[in-house]
Amino acid sequence: MSPLSTAEVEIEPKVRSSLQERGELEALRFKWLESEKVGYDLGESAIRQWIGRYWNRFLRQRWLEHLHGDVCWVEFDSRSFAVLHHSGLLASSLTETILERFRWGEENLHIIQWAMESSQPMDEVRSILTALDVNSSRLSCQFDPARPRFRTAAG
Repeated sequence: MSPLSTAEVEIEPKVRSSLQERGELEALRFKWLESEKVGYDLGESAIRQWIGRYWNRFLRQRWLEHLHGDVCWVEFDSRSFAVLHHSGLLASSLTETILERFRWGEENLHIIQWAMESSQPMDEVRSILTALDVNSSRLSCQFDPARPRFRTAAG
């Protein structure tokens, strides 16, 4: 029996977490910090402010953690967990460049435009973008700002 290649080995998540729960905790932390600055509880409006300002960035960073296999976020497709390791995508230097562009908030169209302008191999770019599937990471915020489940010292 031959040993399994790294592409064939299932990568077991070290941690399984919920985006909604972690997002709610981050929003409450933001509410607490902002309330401390002004000297009174900003309440639901601060949580809504966090959702508007930070939810999409929060999701993008968690999606990248999921793809790298750092944390298995249960709301993302389990088949995309650690996809960078078991798909061979990390063998391409172009993958890291594309991931960095995603880290900075760019979308598929921005990356395709950059790739065309800088004469990148478009077949490889399309293959990487298809494997990463950024569109599957677009999730709406589901926790209720009016009724946080978690309580903090300020809340």
